[in-house]
This record gives sequence, C-alpha cells and structure tokens, in this order.
Amino acid sequence: MVAMTETDSSIGVVRAGKANQQSADAPLRHLAIIMDGNHRWAKRRLMPAAAGHRAGAKNLRPVAEACADAGIEILTLFAFSTENWQRPRREVDLLMDLMRNLLTDDIEELGERGVRLRIIGDRSRFAPDLQMLMQRAEGITRDNTRLTLCIAVNYGGRWDIADAARRLAIEVEAGRLTSDQIDEDRVGQYMALSDVPAPDMCIRTGGDRRVSNFLLWDFAYTEFYFTDAYWPDFDSTALQAAIDEFAQRNRRFGRRS
Repeated sequence: MVAMTETDSSIGVVRAGKANQQSADAPLRHLAIIMDGNHRWAKRRLMPAAAGHRAGAKNLRPVAEACADAGIEILTLFAFSTENWQRPRREVDLLMDLMRNLLTDDIEELGERGVRLRIIGDRSRFAPDLQMLMQRAEGITRDNTRLTLCIAVNYGGRWDIADAARRLAIEVEAGRLTSDQIDEDRVGQYMALSDVPAPDMCIRTGGDRRVSNFLLWDFAYTEFYFTDAYWPDFDSTALQAAIDEFAQRNRRFGRRS
C-alpha cells in the first residue's frame, strides 16, 4: 500500500513545482530533519548500536515539541530509507520495534499535544501489524492542528518521483490525462508531500553533508543546515541555533534581491 495524501486546508497547498513562488521573507513553516548519528553516538560512549537507536527514538518527541513551540507548522523526519533494508537484520528488526513503540506508547501523548501524525513512503514492505498501527495513529491524530509530524519510512526521493510518474502514466493510459497536461505543477500533485508547502529548511545531524535520497523533488529551494551534533544530542538549543541562522538567510528563489 502506498502512502496517499489529503489536502489539509489548515496548512494550505503549495505545490512542489511552485516552490519558487514563495516569499523570500516567509517564516520557517516546514522543517525537514535527517536524523543521523545514532550509531556513532553509541560507539563514542562504548555502548551497543541499539542504545543509540533507542536514544534517537527517545529524542523525537522533545524535538517535535520544541518545533511546535517555535511556531513551526510541519516537521518531516527521515526515519527509515529505502536503502536501510540493506542494514543487518538485527538492526532492521530493532528499528521496526522502535517504530511500533512510537505508534503505540507515544501516539496518545502526541495526540494530546495537538500533533497530527502522517506516514509517507511505501508501506507495502512492512509487516501487516505495523501497517495497521500506522493507519490507526493517523486516524487518532488526523484532526490535530498544532503541528503536522510527517515521518518518512521506507521512503526515498527517487522512489517518490518514480511513484508519481507511475501514477501519472496510469492516468494517461486511462484517458483521464494527456501528455500535454503533465508539467511541474501536475507532477508535484502526485508527490508524497503534495499537500504541504515545500520544506523551508533541512537539518542534517551527525556531520555528513549530503541529502541521502531524501525529498529530492521538494528540496529545489530548501535551505540546508548541517551540524556535527549526533541526533540523540540534538536538543532545543541546537534547534534554535538552526532557526536563528535560517532567519539570516537571503532566499531569492532565482530572483534578484
């Protein structure tokens, strides 16, 4: 089952293909984070890798709360990529269990705090019980408006673009679209995050400086912020430092200042 999206009027629709029409002085509405460094965090402390992943999972809720307090409307987290299945089976199983814990133990509190949860990515490879928990969590929180938390699992930017192309091809084959009607705006409507503004900024923790196949379509005009802090150490102070730097960026979207 492929994650589908619905238009949320409380957020507003800015298609990915129209990202360059955003205002250069717009506030930080949508933040994306590549949560990296769990394994190295644990290794530095002479702890097993599992301890790092558990610490990283524990950090998700306070960071989401800090984002909501800062006025950020949408937070998209890269939790599990299409390439992560290649990791050792033991590690993958642990990550699946941590996902189950989030969707069972933490979902009630997230809901009480006004967080709306969305899962993006191809769900078909997950166990049936995990797919059911994803659907249940989205249903429980769907009316919340304080913060939309999008968690990308079994997600890849190339998969997202290919999936959009596949679904567009189906529409053309069915006679509901013609090839002349396919432009950037139309393709953007078929992307996983089609119903929310493109990310204003992406933070990557852990010191690496690459996007690792995350939101390739959506990042056309996204500002990037890289920090050496490992994800379990990334706290509200580190978040505020990133927000403060974003406020100093000159976002021209291809135009002159």
